Amino acid sequence: MISLDEAWAQISTRVAAHAGLSKERVSLWSARGRVLAEQVTSAVDLPASDYSAMDGYAVRTEDFKAGEVALLPVLGECQTGHASLELTTRGCLRIFTGAHLPPGADAVVMQENTQRNGNEVSVLKAPELGENVRRRGEDVARGALLLPEGTRLTAHQLGLLASAERTEVIVRRRPRVSVVCTGDELRPFGSQFYGGQLAESNSIALAALCAEAGAEVTISPLVRDELPRLMQAMLDASLHADLVVTVGGVSVGDHDLVAPAVEGLGGEIIFHKVAIKPGKPVLFAQHERALILGLPGNPASAQVVFSLLGLPLLRGLSGDNSPTTSPRSAHLTHDFFHKPGRRSFYRARLDGDQVTVLSNQASGATTSMAWANALLELKEHVEGYVTGQTAPVWAFSDF
Repeated sequence: MISLDEAWAQISTRVAAHAGLSKERVSLWSARGRVLAEQVTSAVDLPASDYSAMDGYAVRTEDFKAGEVALLPVLGECQTGHASLELTTRGCLRIFTGAHLPPGADAVVMQENTQRNGNEVSVLKAPELGENVRRRGEDVARGALLLPEGTRLTAHQLGLLASAERTEVIVRRRPRVSVVCTGDELRPFGSQFYGGQLAESNSIALAALCAEAGAEVTISPLVRDELPRLMQAMLDASLHADLVVTVGGVSVGDHDLVAPAVEGLGGEIIFHKVAIKPGKPVLFAQHERALILGLPGNPASAQVVFSLLGLPLLRGLSGDNSPTTSPRSAHLTHDFFHKPGRRSFYRARLDGDQVTVLSNQASGATTSMAWANALLELKEHVEGYVTGQTAPVWAFSDF
């Protein structure tokens, strides 16, 4: 049994040795959540020209004397999106935020520092050279790095790329995931209930987590607890998947067949069991090109383990240069203690910097998983926390 940190390290090593996902060119309109497979430099200066950062008056600083109020004629107006007049003689031009700085001007006096009287303006405070002017290339100069390879594109990065005149980017293709759920006790959710069976809920929850991480997901038909059937299902899944996620049958009981199936296919088991709670019986393996993550069958355990291990694995496959996340800190609203020994994650509600552990921590409880928005972490040696104490918390939104 290995630690969670060791599991992360072994996943990272195996992902780094993976052949990687192919590249494709996509429109910015379909690039949200994709990972850059190129280093993007700017083909233009940002901003593209000198412009005014304020509503006011474009002026020449040479027309001012320190400590004196200047009375200047208003020679015209510079509107945003229109060609600028030229300021070549003593005077000023009315200018608006975002308008190009007219040739000859070298500063903008904000309107609050002026008094307008017809076609003249009293400038109450002499401006400094470059005051209230955004210079061409001030944000990014032509040829400078905009975004490094491995950046996962969010709305903000897409806006930057658009402002730099990019319409397409080269990204890694989406990782392909196959989810294989096992167990004689399961039936498809929504199907007829015959008694003694459970509605299978892991496939839809895990598919949603994969999709949120940018993957394409295929759900295999439910597999009975029979080794030949499981081996065939895993073989079929591995033919087109970068990652095969199995659910259930990952422990060491007579009907836990995932490890024997991997070995029967000639695959390599990289680790089996991680010192975490919930989810100790987790397996990581490889069969040919496909990586395999074997999750426990209980829904809460499966979802917690996939968040901790599966999501970083997928982000790593995508080429994301930040595949792992970190916990934040929050204050306990109540005392909470447990038996130390394994690194444990408890479903909780995070409200600002306050966290409350939910009462139902059963590994099969889909209710507490749905009502939680975070996991409270207790490391191996930590017995618990008292009210008001700061603790590490993993927000679901951060995974």
